[in-house]
This record gives sequence, structure tokens and C-alpha cells, in this order.
Amino acid sequence: MIDNAPILTHHHAGLTVEGYSRAAVQTYWRIPELKIGFDLGAQPWDFMGTPTWLVTHTHLDHVAALPVYVARRRMMKMEPPTIYLPAEAVEDVRRLLLVMQRLDRGRMICQLHGLTAGDEIELSREHVVTAFATSHTIPSLGYIVWDRRFKLKEEYLGLPGEKIRDLRLSGVAVTREVRTPLVCYTGDTSPAGLDACPAAFEAKILITELSFIRPNHRREKIHKFGHMHLDDLLEREQRFKNELIIASHFSTRYHPNEVRRYLETKLPPSLRDRVKLWL
Repeated sequence: MIDNAPILTHHHAGLTVEGYSRAAVQTYWRIPELKIGFDLGAQPWDFMGTPTWLVTHTHLDHVAALPVYVARRRMMKMEPPTIYLPAEAVEDVRRLLLVMQRLDRGRMICQLHGLTAGDEIELSREHVVTAFATSHTIPSLGYIVWDRRFKLKEEYLGLPGEKIRDLRLSGVAVTREVRTPLVCYTGDTSPAGLDACPAAFEAKILITELSFIRPNHRREKIHKFGHMHLDDLLEREQRFKNELIIASHFSTRYHPNEVRRYLETKLPPSLRDRVKLWL
């Protein structure tokens, strides 16, 4: 393993969350069990095997390594990756890759797919991703990964197996789809992006930004630039039903020890055991 970028790791509910995030530095995450990653501000060598990436927006600390990742996949003779990103950014990113292709003298082959809020991506029979609108200074999206199950409709409960089989073979839809939000990744957003997505508060794992914590940092300015303050999290204490809340993307103004000490005193008991500081 080549250690070219820092990686933090946490396991929860059968999923592994890996990555790193610091505001204005670099942000990248992946969940290997789902074979997806979020954002490409840097690309750890160990992440190269992840074939599908969901980019929230095109600020450099979230997208700068996209050409590097695409080129490395080609160099290692791997299949071209699939990249999802806001629809407004697709053509500019395509042009960026063409420029890098001329500079690097190597083909930048990947599948670029533009998304808008409400679009769905089918990862597998069991997992679906939906995009939701976030609130930032440029077009941006957050993503929900859903666990999808097909359960027998109530009217067919108790029927013999052969009867259900015959109904299915005759074209009758005997099952209904049931979705449970597994992971929510917000990327950079003001609280408006979180508030507009009820499933964000229900997902088993919520990965959200928490760029600012000091009380003297004015929230109206923070929100204007598409970020969140600790007080925004605290005001929504009762809404969070998540099993795990990963707070990340802290400003470089703060030393990690300051973040740990301050949040230890500010987080209420209902959140303290569920919030993990990504530092």
C-alpha cells in the first residue's frame, strides 16, 4: 500500500467509512462495501479500485484529483470509472479532462453523468442513490444511499408459495419496494441543504460538514458562503435520528485539539455518543 494521502477509518452497521476532509485542503471519502466514493479532492492510491464516484461540487478541495484518478485507472489498465456530478459542471469537467489529456499525453477515459436533485442511480438490486439539492456558492448536490428491499404486498400474505409464484408468472406485481436510508453525504452546504432533505436526519450514517465552531464566527456570513456552524447542529438536536453523525470539513483555523475540547463541552448527551469528529 502506498500512503500518499491521509485516511481515517470508522466501522458502523456493517459499513466502513474511509477518507479525509479539511476545509480548503482536500476532501475524499469512500465506502468500500458499496463500491462508491464521494468527492475527489485527493485520491489515495488505495482508493483506485473504487469504480464509482459521486462528486458534490467542483471546488478544488473536492475535485482537484479527478484527472489524477482517471489517469491512474488507465495506467493500471483498469476499467474506466463512472463519475456522477452536478449537471451544470459536466461540460467544464469534460473540457478539463481534455486539457489534461493534451498535457499528460494520455487518454482521460471515464463516464461522466450529470445529475440534478431528485435523480436516482441504481447501484445494485439492494442499493439506490438519490441526489438532493444542497446550498453552496456553486451548483452542488448531496447524496443518499438507500437500502432497497422487495417485500410481499399485504394482500398476498399467507398465500401458498405456489399461488404467489403463479401470480408473479402471470405478470402480477406481488411485491412492494421498501427503502431505508443508509448513508447521507452532504458535501459542503449551509443548513438549508440539510433541512430540505428529511432523509438526511433518518440515515443510519450521516456524513456532514461542520466547518465552523467558534461563537465569534458570524453565522450569517458562514451561511452565505454555504457552510455550517456548530450552533446549526445544536439547534437541530431533536431532529437527528441517525445512529452515527460524522462531523467533518473543519476550518484550518482550528487545531484538532481545540475542536475536540470545545465540542466535548458543547455537545449535549443526546448527540455526544453519536457524533464522531473526523480529525
